[in-house]
Amino acid sequence: MAARKRESVARMPSSDATFSYNEFLARFPDNDACLDYLRDKFFAEGTECPKCGKPSKFHRIKTRSAYSCQHCGHHVYPTAGTIFHKTTVNLQLWFYAIFLMASTRCGISAKQLEREIGVSNKTALRMFRQIRTLLAEDGDEPPLSGAVEVDETYMGGKARAYPKRTRAEHLARKVPVFGAVERGGRVVAKVMPDALAPSLSKNLHSYVLPASMIYTDEASAYTRSTMKKYQGHHRIPHHAKIYVQGDVHTQTIEGFFGLLKNGIRGVYHSVSTKQLQSYLDEYAFRYNRRDQATPMFWAILDRVEKSPALPAA
Repeated sequence: MAARKRESVARMPSSDATFSYNEFLARFPDNDACLDYLRDKFFAEGTECPKCGKPSKFHRIKTRSAYSCQHCGHHVYPTAGTIFHKTTVNLQLWFYAIFLMASTRCGISAKQLEREIGVSNKTALRMFRQIRTLLAEDGDEPPLSGAVEVDETYMGGKARAYPKRTRAEHLARKVPVFGAVERGGRVVAKVMPDALAPSLSKNLHSYVLPASMIYTDEASAYTRSTMKKYQGHHRIPHHAKIYVQGDVHTQTIEGFFGLLKNGIRGVYHSVSTKQLQSYLDEYAFRYNRRDQATPMFWAILDRVEKSPALPAA
């Protein structure tokens, strides 16, 4: 293939929040373009060489996915320590998988990715699990504040006629999920070991600032002792079939749970307990960036970082 003159691979802002397939192909036409993007991200010109410590320019080694320091010749690998570490899959296919995930409102299944890019189902599953690690909040996000709706839901399917179980027995087979959302703002969704007051209190205190007004339903788990540290607490009596009373409601968090359940039901059909938190992270990531001007593709790709647990070069 003839050598291609490439533009700088630093991210360019789009005019709106979309990033089309044609734009993707122009930006990342092949594996080398993707590798250059990672080189510019981690080893831009002027970055200190990990070995000699001098500000350097790193030159591509044609026979490897590596670049060498202009001073000492030390090899650095842009993919080392990232989700692409030791991958045998073409980097353009990795970037395209991110593009596909970012281009839908509810994500795509590993089976669809398998068909789209021609990899095995096992490889597609591994790629998606690696990409979803980018979507978890890294702890730098501030706690929720202001008017915050709090609720819990259960993941695990509908009750079947046979064998007959009580509601308590059926819920015991499901996975409880804590949810809290700022009105007009961000959402937090976390798997809980149970839906009892101590678990709800722990999550509430971890993710919501005390100077917040809390809105919940009438569930007994939202105890007075749990809520006393907050500015205020309003309940909406769902048992009386009242769902909105002035500004007292939990419609926002229930709307998020609806998006989550419909998306999983329609795209993934079922999710294992082990992987459920990663799916919650994916849907929360999308929800929290619904109004941002940056295309979702760049929002995900910008989160690729080197893990301290893996070699960085």
